[in-house]
Amino acid sequence: MDRFPKAADVDFHSPVDPSKAAIAVLDDDGRVTGWGPSAQRLLGHTAEEMLGRPAVQLLATVSGQRPAALCKAHRTRSTVLDLRHRDGHTLRAAVTFSPLSRQGGDAVVVVAADLGALRSWEAQLALLQELNTESPMGLTMYDTEMRVVWGNTSTELELGGIAPYIGQPAAALFPEGEFITRHHPPTEEEVMEQVLSTGEPIIGMHYRGRAPADPVREHVWSCSYYRMVDARGEPLGLFEESVDITDRYRAQERLSLLVRAGKRIGASLDVRRTAAELADVAVPQLADEVLVDLPPAVFEGRQPPTGSAPGHSLLRMHGRGPEEFRTSPVSYPPSSPQAMSLATGRSVVDTAPREGVGDAGSAAHSSLFVPLLARGAVLGLATFRRSVNPDPFGSEEQTLAVELAERAAVGIDNARRYAREHGAALVLQRSLLPQHMPEQSAVDVAYRYLPADSRVGVGGDWFDVIPLSGARVGLTVGDVVGHGVHAAAAMGRLRATVRTLAQLDLDPAELLTRLDDLVAQGSESAADDELDGEALGVTCLYAIYDPISGRCVWSSAGHPPPIVSDAGGSVALSAVAPGPPLGLGGLPYENVELELPSGSVVAIFTDGVVEGRGQDIDAGIDRLTQVLTWQRSPLEELCDRALSVLPPGPQADDAALLLVRTRRLDSDRVVDLELPPDPAMVTRARTLTERQLETWGLCELSFTAALVVSELVTNAIRYAAGPVVLRLIRDRQLLCEVSDGAHTAPHLRRARRDDEGGRGLFLVAQLSQRWGTRYTASGKTIWAGLALPEAPADARSGAVRSDGVGRDAVAG
Repeated sequence: MDRFPKAADVDFHSPVDPSKAAIAVLDDDGRVTGWGPSAQRLLGHTAEEMLGRPAVQLLATVSGQRPAALCKAHRTRSTVLDLRHRDGHTLRAAVTFSPLSRQGGDAVVVVAADLGALRSWEAQLALLQELNTESPMGLTMYDTEMRVVWGNTSTELELGGIAPYIGQPAAALFPEGEFITRHHPPTEEEVMEQVLSTGEPIIGMHYRGRAPADPVREHVWSCSYYRMVDARGEPLGLFEESVDITDRYRAQERLSLLVRAGKRIGASLDVRRTAAELADVAVPQLADEVLVDLPPAVFEGRQPPTGSAPGHSLLRMHGRGPEEFRTSPVSYPPSSPQAMSLATGRSVVDTAPREGVGDAGSAAHSSLFVPLLARGAVLGLATFRRSVNPDPFGSEEQTLAVELAERAAVGIDNARRYAREHGAALVLQRSLLPQHMPEQSAVDVAYRYLPADSRVGVGGDWFDVIPLSGARVGLTVGDVVGHGVHAAAAMGRLRATVRTLAQLDLDPAELLTRLDDLVAQGSESAADDELDGEALGVTCLYAIYDPISGRCVWSSAGHPPPIVSDAGGSVALSAVAPGPPLGLGGLPYENVELELPSGSVVAIFTDGVVEGRGQDIDAGIDRLTQVLTWQRSPLEELCDRALSVLPPGPQADDAALLLVRTRRLDSDRVVDLELPPDPAMVTRARTLTERQLETWGLCELSFTAALVVSELVTNAIRYAAGPVVLRLIRDRQLLCEVSDGAHTAPHLRRARRDDEGGRGLFLVAQLSQRWGTRYTASGKTIWAGLALPEAPADARSGAVRSDGVGRDAVAG
């Protein structure tokens, strides 16, 4: 479809052109002697009506200049007359009277044209004249061979004169220029050929190059190309229209650069990556090279020092990408422009040639130093260098560089603060989760912890292995709703509470009951406390394993039950009945007891291990059960297998996995003796203790152990009813336990000088590493642990028996 459907009606002929103007001939008396068809078209009168009539009859108004007088002037005269059209309306016309000498007398040729049309045509001429001489738009004509034939004044100024280029091809005007608009022919010659062949104009293509009159500065033009045809429609050549849009184009580039900077700079919480993002955005559009100098404190997450000299002891980062960014030390003398920029907090332009420092390597003819300011502090310095681009940094480019540096400074400061907070979070994690499992003989342990908030590295899940009296071990896994530091703080409080309650030797159900009360009380007393509010959604499982009997007792507060794989390879989900989550109350917690053969593998986990995006918990439990069928594999390998099959991508919830392989104490490491409630049995207990220690090769402990046993047995016989049971356990320490049927425990007190008793427990406490009391359904047990003398490693390792797989190393 023709873009300009009325273009064929455009007429560039003058209204006074003989082909268009009204022409008549008058004699000396002003009578019409000749009347042409053009006169009839203009005024409507026919030749028959006008021949012989006075021309004055055509005047609509009487003016001072009558046709007769103008006819006798004998020189060309022009005037404006109001003529009457045949239909009666008045036509203001520009009329020219030209004398004509002929045989038989003088005559006058009168040429008349519509004054409005004439003025319009003259305006068009003036417009063309202005386009030629005054317009900043470059106009250039080419012939059908695409050679220059004409250019207006603007083109002449850009070329430094049009004459040398007449007859030259278009490529000779800007030899190094190029189109930067896509989706069009790539070269100017191809563009012209397309316009010539199709007749369709190409409008608004952006062309970049250097004008011969200004070879230093790079310009951008918006160019349009049109085909020119003659009256027969035959091509005459091409017409090029070009407008210098350098300033507008660079403004658009700056705007797009800022948009790109907003999306990319500071997107990561990493100092080096943020510096690389600044360089990636600014090169090559603003600079040929970007360097970022920062004090070492920023990399470490600390506030940069304020008392040191500006530019002293900085680390420079430079490279082509985040992975390639290198760091090297740099310092600037106090008189340098870099130090001046850091001291004043303002950008400084330096046009002195400098050798390349970064990857560009070539000398820079212009450098721009911009301080990195954030929260009122100077973090470092950004250097923008130009070596390939010959243009110096202009004022608008300096403003752009400052804005980019401000964005980078905010990103670097955020990364610095994140590094500080992340370090604090890691310290918090190390304080909240066990980094090294305690040495004990009951179980081998391996674990994994994956926080959902991987940036912080901590979450609301926890696990713990707690050594208990009688060579037993407490196992716990819990889950606080939420992620991040808040959930981790609540988790830390709960883990510490569980560990404290476990030292009271409470059974699992009783421990969870007390923990439930504490959580509920904390929620009521601090309902507006964000951390306590998160603790309302807490699940926990607590288990106690006894390596002497092989019994494991556990209880659950809304937590998934453990999965047990026995030494034969069969795997089953424990039939534990979970009680309500902690803090809700209302229902009791129940114990589940199971005897575990030596070498059994127990998996205790949070729901993040078995539940993920797009996967229900049953499928996750089946997956973990399948992993445990390989129970003879090392525990570390089983942990890796269990987590390797988690759904890819970010985890929806924290995941904690604790794997334990049970072990049993050999029967010759445990000795039990039931004693009647007779004070004479104290001597028997001492004798048995001394003989058994001699059998175990612990004669060095005979006196101390016999004294502790005698004190414990004496107290039991004196204050309790029924038989007394003495148990000696050789584990990582010598354990002396005395059980009786009473539910009241003795208390350590300081005896006065005149007291006859009260010193027994004081002696026990002084002679043992640890001592305590635990309650059972039939009474209580008072125990004391004595340090063993140094023994060979093989002797200690023989204190337990397992499945022969070997002890797994615990990985942090």
